[in-house]
Amino acid sequence: MADPRIIDIELDERTILWRSADIEQERRIAIFDLIEDNHFAPQRAQPDDYAGPYRVKLGVEEGRLAIHIAREDGTALETLVLGLARFRRPIRDYFAICDSYFQAIRQSTPAQIETVDMARRGIHNDAAALLRERLDGKIDIDFDTARRLFTLICVLHIKA
Repeated sequence: MADPRIIDIELDERTILWRSADIEQERRIAIFDLIEDNHFAPQRAQPDDYAGPYRVKLGVEEGRLAIHIAREDGTALETLVLGLARFRRPIRDYFAICDSYFQAIRQSTPAQIETVDMARRGIHNDAAALLRERLDGKIDIDFDTARRLFTLICVLHIKA
């Protein structure tokens, strides 16, 4: 029976040089929320009709996003590689707005925080739509799964 979801997600820690407590919290929340509720259905048919659940590892290899997909027992199924050129600006914009958001939380009024948070959500939503577009025909994911995966892709791009 098909079970198109991620049951475990891991980041290639070799690509992450440093992350603040705020970013670490974002990572933990994204992973928790992703595991709790996601739709993830690779479109390449498996000879034995395996259709989930999946273990996923995200990494950056030679400047590209590598999505390693495995069966529930850890047996590798496939690795998808996506160019990151179209994500560079959304990642940069997301980091900038997150910095503003974390600063606003510490020293701004609720109205100012809400304004920054709305901008942050807008950038995040646009990036999630882009990720869904780039995965079209490769992996079927829902919008919330795309948002959480984009957060984790950003974490992979943090430099000291």
